[in-house]
Amino acid sequence: MVERNPNCNPRYRLGWQYLAMAVPHPNGYYAIAAMYSVLDDAWYLELDLVAEQRTLVTAVVPDEDPAREPTVCFDPRGRHLDIPYEVMRWFMDHVAGEIRRVRSWMRLRPELVEVIYRLRQEYLGAIDDDDFPRVLAEVRATLPEADLRLVVASAFGRNLDGGPADAAHGP
Repeated sequence: MVERNPNCNPRYRLGWQYLAMAVPHPNGYYAIAAMYSVLDDAWYLELDLVAEQRTLVTAVVPDEDPAREPTVCFDPRGRHLDIPYEVMRWFMDHVAGEIRRVRSWMRLRPELVEVIYRLRQEYLGAIDDDDFPRVLAEVRATLPEADLRLVVASAFGRNLDGGPADAAHGP
C-alpha cells in the first residue's frame, strides 16, 4: 500500500495561513488554489476538479530552505482520472512561476543565499519599520553596497529606503 504524503495537503494540518482565490482554467472545469503553510514554510498550489471539489495534484514550493526542492504530489488512493495535457501544462506553468517568484534568491551566490536565509529565519521575512534602519545598518556593515539592494529585497521585500520592493526590479 502506498502511504499518503501528509505534506501534500495542508488543509488537514494546522498552520496554513493564506488562501488565495482560485484561479479558474479557461474551460471552467479546473482551478488552482494557492495556500501558504506556516509550519512547512511552503506554498501549496492545488489543481482542483471544480465540479467534484476534488484536489487532483498538489505542488509544494518551499520558500525558506534552499535545501528543500519543490515537489508534486498525487493522491495515490484517488480514483484514476485523465487530466488533459493542456490543463496539466497550465498548472505546471503556474507552478514554475511560483518557483521563480519565491525561490529566485536561492540562485544567487552562496554567500548571499546564506545571509538572506539567516535574515529570513531571524526576522521571519518581515521587519518592523522602527527596526529597519538598525537592521539595514547591520547588513550594510557586512555586505558590499552592490549586493545590498538585492539582499534587502529578498530577505524583507523592501527597498533600501524601507518602502516595498518593486516586483519588476526585485530579486
